[in-house]
Formats: sequence, structure tokens, C-alpha cells
Amino acid sequence: MRLDGFVIDIRRPDLLIEIQTSSFGAMGKKLDRLLEEHEILLVHPIAVESYLTRPSAKARRSPKRGSIYSLFNELVSIPTLLDHPNLTLDIVLVSVDKMQVHDPKARRGRGGWRTTDRVLREILERHRFRTATDLLELLPDNLPPVFTTADMAEAGTFDRDTARQIAYCFRALGFFDEVGRTKAGYNYRLSI
Repeated sequence: MRLDGFVIDIRRPDLLIEIQTSSFGAMGKKLDRLLEEHEILLVHPIAVESYLTRPSAKARRSPKRGSIYSLFNELVSIPTLLDHPNLTLDIVLVSVDKMQVHDPKARRGRGGWRTTDRVLREILERHRFRTATDLLELLPDNLPPVFTTADMAEAGTFDRDTARQIAYCFRALGFFDEVGRTKAGYNYRLSI
């Protein structure tokens, strides 16, 4: 279905629903235009369990795992849009089967496996963020008054790269104040 030149996944009388499995950056123009006049529910599934299914082989669990914090990998593309009153974000943690076929051209010509399809196995959890401040629930409780991304990673259940993505988004939203810099990195303080 089309609206103002954009394809809409699901249109209800009072709500547009977009299901985004890839980069949020690709949605920037669509959200900029449509959020002014429409409420949008952005649904983003994150695979926290993946099972690799190959021809003539039993499905096996992939070592790659997502988490609720994988969300910030996408949010860095649109951090300030999260504060729009017409945007609600649903993060759905899922288990999926990845159908793979052998492709001699995959992995720079050495041959490898290419994913051809993903099939939902199970919905494990759903997290709804109605406002940007709802994202603050994802911060570790035991942060010191002034902290670095290393402190965030140590206190949380995510790595330092994810902590940097969180800091980038929260700084853009005005949740973090930058209060200095040391060899360890930028120092932050919660501003709300």
C-alpha cells in the first residue's frame, strides 16, 4: 500500500505499521515525512537465536546471537527521531531458522554458505518503547555519577562498541552530558 509516495507495510485508520528487518537508516526520509501527520509503530525483530539449516544436514545453532542491545546498532542512524511523539518502537526478540545453500562465490571466492531465507521459529520477548526516555530502562543500574563507555560495558551485559552506540544515541537525545575526556575516553553524566 502506498502513502505520500512511500510503501507502507500495514495501514490502519489511525496507525501505520512498519516492519523493518534491516537498516533504520534506509527509513529516514520515510519517517521524516510521515511522522508529521501519522502515528507509526516501527517493529524491529532481532534474532537472539539462529539455527542454520543446510541441505542434507541437521539444523545447528549459530554461534552469533543478538540481544535487546543490538537495537542500538540501528538507532545510531536515527537517534533524534526516537523523541518524536508519533513514533513507537517495538523490539521483538525472536528465534529463527536460516536456510543456507552452498555458494562457491561466497566469502571472496573460497566458497561458503549463503543465507537464502529466514523463517520465524518463535517469538521470545517483546519490548515496547513509546518514548525515547523508555530506552533509559536499558541502562545498567549501578553506573557511577560520572562514567565512560568502558564503565557502561562493565556494568551491563554488552560490549564496549555497544556502549559507544548507546552513548551516541543518548547524547543526541540529551540524556547524557559530556563532562570531560581522559585517556579512557569521554566522561558522561546522566542529564535527566
